[in-house]
Amino acid sequence: MELYPAIDIRGGRCVRLRQGDYSDETVYGDDPIVVAQSFAQSGVTWIHIVDLDAARSGDPVNRTIIRELTKEVGALGVSVQTGGGVRTLDDVRELSAAGVSRCVIGTAAVESPELVTEAAAAFPGGVAVGLDARLLPDGRYEVAVRGWVTGSGHDLFALVEKFDSSGAAAFVVTEIGRDGMLTGPDSSGLARVMERTSVGVIASGGVSSIEDLVALRELRGGGRSLLGAIAGKAIYEKRFSVAEGVVACRGHE
Repeated sequence: MELYPAIDIRGGRCVRLRQGDYSDETVYGDDPIVVAQSFAQSGVTWIHIVDLDAARSGDPVNRTIIRELTKEVGALGVSVQTGGGVRTLDDVRELSAAGVSRCVIGTAAVESPELVTEAAAAFPGGVAVGLDARLLPDGRYEVAVRGWVTGSGHDLFALVEKFDSSGAAAFVVTEIGRDGMLTGPDSSGLARVMERTSVGVIASGGVSSIEDLVALRELRGGGRSLLGAIAGKAIYEKRFSVAEGVVACRGHE
């Protein structure tokens, strides 16, 4: 399992939201490129980028930053996975041309599922489906769209099964209630996702400690382990270093 340290960009700055709430923001740095370089020098093979402005409005205002960031860490041998506002094949094409290795399609995957199949065929290995879900009081997981602002009415597990044969290289699965809360990942929900697909699953949301990463590394579903784990706030709050997270995810020095 690989560690995907996260950089969420809003207004050109590196920030974190609590539970996807745009009114509950903490700024962790004015230059996402500097943050990315520090991550790249800590032994990771991937960095996870989210354009929060684009996720909410569809306007890719931070794409120039993402392009430069991708260039800088690419020179250090690190791949970039990017989501937020990836709504058309042209978006995937533009980000791929900028050096992004994998584009995460979220809102558009739910609203225009054919885009995933089309983009995955055009860019093999270069597309992931982002499924951001809220655990409801009745136990259902409802996928949210448009920067987590709107409920889609779609069930998480039904969408996983729907996209299983789409050609996507990965699912990036977030339980929104845990995101930015440092309350631990939703292991049971992630295991249920893995049981329903042969596609690699990347866990997002709730990681608070090295112990959480070890638990995710050891998690099994459908006879498989997770492809990766995204961590953001825990790194910025210095719960563990990126280098320590890499070791925990891989299970060796």
